[in-house]
Amino acid sequence: MAEIGGVCSERFGAVGAALRDHLDSGEELGASIAVDVDGVLEVDLWGGFADRARTRPWTRDTVVNMWSSTKTVTSLAALMLVDRGALDVHAPVAAYWPEFAAGGKEDIEVRHLLAHTSGLSGWERPFSIEDMYDWPTASARLAAQEPWWKPGTASGYHLQTYGQLIGELVRRVTGRSLKQFVDEEIARPLGADLQIGAREADWPRIAELAPPPAAVLDLEALDPDGPTYKAFLGSPGTAEAAGTPAWRRAELGAVNGHSNARSMARALSAISRGGEVDGHRLLSPSTIDLVFQEQARGDDLSIGIPLRWGIGYALPHPGTLPYIPDDRVCFWGGWGGSLVIMDVSRRTTITYMMNKMAPGVLGSDRAETYVRAIYEALTA
Repeated sequence: MAEIGGVCSERFGAVGAALRDHLDSGEELGASIAVDVDGVLEVDLWGGFADRARTRPWTRDTVVNMWSSTKTVTSLAALMLVDRGALDVHAPVAAYWPEFAAGGKEDIEVRHLLAHTSGLSGWERPFSIEDMYDWPTASARLAAQEPWWKPGTASGYHLQTYGQLIGELVRRVTGRSLKQFVDEEIARPLGADLQIGAREADWPRIAELAPPPAAVLDLEALDPDGPTYKAFLGSPGTAEAAGTPAWRRAELGAVNGHSNARSMARALSAISRGGEVDGHRLLSPSTIDLVFQEQARGDDLSIGIPLRWGIGYALPHPGTLPYIPDDRVCFWGGWGGSLVIMDVSRRTTITYMMNKMAPGVLGSDRAETYVRAIYEALTA
């Protein structure tokens, strides 16, 4: 039977049982799950292994590359700047980043970046992963690029450009990198074990990723001039690159955040708990209201699944992750199955991080099992 560490209140016992079952069956390699209910950490569990050889246990302080769950932190950083008046979601991006107006992008607004509707869901090729690691190059290429569809008319998930676009805005209005801002304004004040990239001193405690068994999409079957093909080919980060020194040293606010479920629950509970975490005010209620202003609804042009976007986060949609209730809830997840859910209606934050990547773009069977068990307990 798998060894599981941490705490779990009695009413969430089914969550711990599900984690143990998945670890015992081998469906899960290593993972952490957290549930914060109005500031009380009712679930803080971890277990399994931090390496594919199963020689290194997943411990309380294990962290993992979160892939696109990183975007939940990057969005929080942007919303904090909105709250402070440094950014206006309805202002043109070019008001803060003048070079961005090139290529017919002068009317793209900040909210279009935050809702994946800007038309910049990937970099125009040729574009290498080394180019992505080089901040000035990656930003300049996006500033010069033309949008791939009319901005604001539909979402096209910004797989790896999201962190560059939002991160450049953070740099322009604060003079700090996104990595610095997250560290100084979110992680340290809240005592959250969370960072964009990873400090070299922390590399020994990073869980090794087990890549998914199959490609996300059959690119050969797609229109090479279509937004799906262009988004995936114009997003050069790979599962194999994620454990390399270059990846960990880079600032990739869409895909290379490192954390665990406990710390992500603490940081993102700022939204679920009305903007304040144990005396630290990150957002006002009016800024949280912006999250729930629908910006796009329909089949996403990049990943082809039905999505509904607010400002900074996805909102519940019956065609995608139906186990997330259609209440005042916002969420997003990472490639392989990690998930971050902020339930404002119930003042509850749910987070799940793992290292065995499941197939597909968003969610997994394992994530569904845990989330359903959590909501059954919440509504019992």
